[in-house]
Amino acid sequence: MKRLLLALLLALAALPASAIRPDEILSDPALETRARHLGKELRCLVCQNQSIDDSEADLARDLRKIVRERLVAGDSDPEIRRFLVARYGDFVRLDPPLRLATAVLWFGPAVMLALGLLGIVLFLRRRPASDVPALDEADRARIERVLAEDDKR
Repeated sequence: MKRLLLALLLALAALPASAIRPDEILSDPALETRARHLGKELRCLVCQNQSIDDSEADLARDLRKIVRERLVAGDSDPEIRRFLVARYGDFVRLDPPLRLATAVLWFGPAVMLALGLLGIVLFLRRRPASDVPALDEADRARIERVLAEDDKR
C-alpha cells in the first residue's frame, strides 16, 4: 500500500505544473485552449526558462491576461504573437525564429562544439606518439623469460 501511494505521489509530482489561476480561465473552452497553446509558446521574461503557463511570476500573469484579452477581442494567434514580439522582442518566444540577430542562439553551441573537437584533434596530433622508449633485445628476452615462467605455474 505504501509503495502504491509513493508511486502515485511520484507520478503526480512529475506532471507539469500550471500556474494559471482560476480567475484567469476563459469561459469559452475553445478560446481557453488557444490561450493555453499560446501560453506554452511564450517565455516568462522573469524566469526565462519557463513558459508563461508554468510561471508564477507577476509578469507571466500579466502576459497571460494580455493573451486572453486579445483572444476575446478577436485577434488571431499570429496577431497575438506579433503583438508580444513587437513589445518584448523575439526573446518572448520559447522558439525564436532564425534571423541574423538570433543566429548565435541557433548555431553558437554547434560552432563551439566543433571548435572544441578541432582543438582536441590538433592537440593530439601535435603530441608525441609515445614517450616510452623502444625495447632492446635484452629487455625482450627478459620479458619472454618472465612470461615463460608464469606459464609454468
